[in-house]
Amino acid sequence: MPIHWAYLIALVVILAVCTYLFYPSVESFFIYFPQSHFDFSPEEFRLQYKEAYFNTEDGNQLHGWFFSSEKDGPVILHFHGNAGNISHRLDLVQPFLGKGFSVFLVDYRGFGKSSGRPSEPGLYKDGLAAWSYLVEKERIAPERIMLHGHSIGAAVAIEVALQKKVRGLVIESAFTSTKDMAKTMALFALFSPVFPAHYNNLEKIPRVSVPKLVIHGERDEIVPFAMGRKLFEAATDPKFFYPVKDAGHNDVFIVGAEKYFEIFAEFGNTARLSKE
Repeated sequence: MPIHWAYLIALVVILAVCTYLFYPSVESFFIYFPQSHFDFSPEEFRLQYKEAYFNTEDGNQLHGWFFSSEKDGPVILHFHGNAGNISHRLDLVQPFLGKGFSVFLVDYRGFGKSSGRPSEPGLYKDGLAAWSYLVEKERIAPERIMLHGHSIGAAVAIEVALQKKVRGLVIESAFTSTKDMAKTMALFALFSPVFPAHYNNLEKIPRVSVPKLVIHGERDEIVPFAMGRKLFEAATDPKFFYPVKDAGHNDVFIVGAEKYFEIFAEFGNTARLSKE
C-alpha cells in the first residue's frame, strides 16, 4: 500500500474517532438554539392565561403558559422545536381555543424563563414534568391530554406517550433520529455511520399504543418528508397521516390553514385513552 494511502486512512480513522468522542458536544451545538427573551406576549394576542412555574425531577424550574378553554375538552400539551421559546408559538393558541382545546405551552430547560441547559435526557424530564403539572396542579385527567410535538418536540412527545397515560399523540415535522438527520447534512454525512442514534423516534414509535397523528409538510426543507412517512409506517394502529402540500418545516399550520386545525380537532375529539 502506498505510504500516502496509509496516511489518508489513518487520518480518516483519527477523524472518525475524534468525531465520535466529541459528537455529544458537537451535536448539542448544532441542535439547540434557545432564546431567553420573549419577542411576543399573550397580551399582544389578547389571550387570557395562567403563568406556570414547576420543577423537574432533577431540580430545574420550568416556565409555561396555560390557556384554558371554556369547554371541558382535550388539553394540548405542546412541545416546540429546537429554537426560540414559547413566545413564538402563540399564534397556535387562538385557533386551538376556537376548536375547544385548552393549550399548555412550556419551555424546555435553557429556553425562555426555564433554568438549566438542554440535553436529550433533560428534555425528556421536562416533558414528564409538564405532564405532571397538568395532572397534579391543574387537575387535568390524563385522558384529556393530547401531546403535540413539533420537530425535536416530537421526540419529547413520544417519550411522554411511552411513560404516561394520554389521550393521543400528534407529531409534526418529526425526524427519525439525529443519526439519520446527520446523513442529510454535508458536514456530518461522511461520519454519520459512527454516530449514535439519539432522539430515536423510529425505534420508539412502534411501542406507542395511543392513537397517533403524523403531520408533515411535503416541502420540508429541514426534515425530509420521507422521514415523516417512515415514522407513520412504523407506527401501530390506530394511526393517521396528514401530508400538507407546499408546506415547509415551520409553516405547516399556516399553509394547512383551517384544514390543519379541523383535522387536529377531529383527531383530538375522537381519540380515546388506550394506554393502561
